[in-house]
Amino acid sequence: MFKSKYRSTFFYLAILIIGIALGYFIIHQGSQFENQPHTTADVPLNSAWSHFLDHLHENLSYPLAILMLQIITIIFVARIFGILFRKIGQPSVIGEIVAGIALGPSLLGNYFPEISTFLFPFSSLGNLGVLSQIGLVLFMFVVGMELDLKILKNKAQDAIVISHVSIIFPFLLGMGLAYVIFQTTAPEGISFLSYALFIGISMSITAFPVLARIVQERGMSKTRLGSIAITCAAADDITAWCLLAAVIAVVKAGSVVSAVYTIAFAAGYVLLMVRFVKPFLQRIGDLHSTKERLGKSIVGIFFLTLLISSWTTEVIGIHALFGAFMAGVIMPTNTSFRSIFIEKVEDVAQVLLLPLFFVFTGLRTQIGLLNEAEHWQTCFWVVTIAVVGKFIGSALSARFVGQNWHSSLTIGALMNTRGLMELVALNIGYDLGVLTDEMFAILVLMALITTFMTGPALDLINKFFKPEIENNGDLISKKNKYNILISFGNPNSGKILLRIANMLIKKSKENSTVTALHLSIGNELNTYNSIEYERDNFSVLNDESEKIEQPYTGIFRGTDNINDDIAKMANEEDFDLLLTGIGQSVYEGSVLGSIIGFTSKVVNPERLLGSLTGKESLFNHSGFEDKTTALLKAVHIPCGILVDRGLPEEVKNILVPIKTLSDSFLLIYVHKLVQNNDVKISFLDEDEVIKTSVELKEAIRSLDYAAPNQINIIEEPKTKDIDYSSFDIILISFIAWKQISFEKEQWTKKLPSTLILKP
Repeated sequence: MFKSKYRSTFFYLAILIIGIALGYFIIHQGSQFENQPHTTADVPLNSAWSHFLDHLHENLSYPLAILMLQIITIIFVARIFGILFRKIGQPSVIGEIVAGIALGPSLLGNYFPEISTFLFPFSSLGNLGVLSQIGLVLFMFVVGMELDLKILKNKAQDAIVISHVSIIFPFLLGMGLAYVIFQTTAPEGISFLSYALFIGISMSITAFPVLARIVQERGMSKTRLGSIAITCAAADDITAWCLLAAVIAVVKAGSVVSAVYTIAFAAGYVLLMVRFVKPFLQRIGDLHSTKERLGKSIVGIFFLTLLISSWTTEVIGIHALFGAFMAGVIMPTNTSFRSIFIEKVEDVAQVLLLPLFFVFTGLRTQIGLLNEAEHWQTCFWVVTIAVVGKFIGSALSARFVGQNWHSSLTIGALMNTRGLMELVALNIGYDLGVLTDEMFAILVLMALITTFMTGPALDLINKFFKPEIENNGDLISKKNKYNILISFGNPNSGKILLRIANMLIKKSKENSTVTALHLSIGNELNTYNSIEYERDNFSVLNDESEKIEQPYTGIFRGTDNINDDIAKMANEEDFDLLLTGIGQSVYEGSVLGSIIGFTSKVVNPERLLGSLTGKESLFNHSGFEDKTTALLKAVHIPCGILVDRGLPEEVKNILVPIKTLSDSFLLIYVHKLVQNNDVKISFLDEDEVIKTSVELKEAIRSLDYAAPNQINIIEEPKTKDIDYSSFDIILISFIAWKQISFEKEQWTKKLPSTLILKP
């Protein structure tokens, strides 16, 4: 083995040396054929550096290099704006749209024209535009797949009434607005019919994907109200895109009569897709519904369907995006198949390509053109009519079909969300020449304002109108009981937290409840993967629940801010203890990660403000990852953080270090553990706190009296001989853990599983 290793090394070195020697010989011999032989040694050092700089400049201006730099910049800025907007309670997609406008002529081009010209030279916009269109095609394909037509069949009656009124009302108001502003805002050569139809449809759009995510983030997806809103948006989406296709046909043909042929071909195309292509794809989907069976050749069939469908609708004259949307709608209805396929397409479409569309829209949006009072007056009326048409129209129709005022106004606020679907429609109008630069900027502002107002409007509605209570059984069941909230990110962590909760309440289940909460980032959820994620995350807990006979209530929902939602639920609902796992940072375990982590802390505005005002240190000495520290600050009920290092299924020995008198609150949990389990508790009195405190000594004596032979005190002389690995878990206060982490960080890494408790 040893000789074989040396022989391989010798062989490798020999081949390397011979290869270099032969290469040098060939180059040397070949250089003799040159007319003016020269070597790099002949080139002066300064000249070589200049050559390098010239090449560097040339490479930077190469189209591919520019495109790559544009994509890097766009994704980076879009993610930053997305995070900032999540911080203020808005969907990240709004931040990404604003990022696009910021990179366009309205901000970057206006204040930093050199950078704008370098990053987005006019000659490069063609490539950016094509890529953004591909991104949109994939996005519309995903939007089509996310639509669940079954909900339309099951709950169609009221939802379709609300949906269609919410289209007809703003559509007519939009046409009325077009009548008033046509002479001052319409481009030359555009007929009133085309202009009026387009303004009407731009007032009628609802952003189904954004609405679905808002519903998930607010925990409404399993409520009757959330279900109605999703159904309305689904019906609205299908109707609005069919109308848009008809409007495009009319605009391109120039008249309704000429558009009849286009619409007839479009109807034939839809019939072909629904009656012939859909059953074929459904059969393939049924036979290949798992990741293992969904091979590249099968994926190729579905992508080919998408491209042929997009190409067909583009040729017919109703835009490629309608074909992509239709291809998504007719995909196999198998939940597993749609979940897998959406996962394959969504990341590329939404993370990589969709931000390009936002910036492409931003590059077209010149807010600086709105430099006259008349423009802003038009903007005011456009926004007002858009809100009145969609919000009021939806709310009144919901009220008419029997919803209460809270539900009606909530549906109105959600349906008023336009988001990026409006931008898609506006870009189509701009490309068709229906919109001027000024009108395009006004309508983009309208899309932003109506989407931005959704969150605050929902908050105001919840504040002033009493929501309908659908099921109050859970609230009643928590009354006068000891309620534990488990928050977990990893299913295995959730299983262990459930086991710890069970240790605290094992013999008093009738007087206690356990709620398990799993939050997922909202913009990564869709109708299909949310079902899969919920099942995957709770299946392990369900098994453990049956095994230890500990019932629990599971809650799964999307969020834009995991910490805020956990804290809100813990603080506002009737919980007595929050149990969660210790967070792990991506910045740990590598040199680059450490550098990025340190930099992000230094440039973090909240951290800087806190350190300047003396509220917190610039450096974290809590022994926790930053998110866990922030959660502890935000939660106002007792909290337990688990550091899991292989907690055994049966816990027998527990160590409880007492560092100060304030650690006496730990006796509450010790009492629960002793009462519910046959465990041995060892108090570690390294600092002689128990020895010198009469009250604490008496409290532990009472425990010993209630549970003979289960309580032990390890005093200072014996602490050096402690074998920590003989304990199953350590119970320690947050203050003591913080102190030990600062003084003996390496020592904490040798401890067994530890539950850090904050009173």
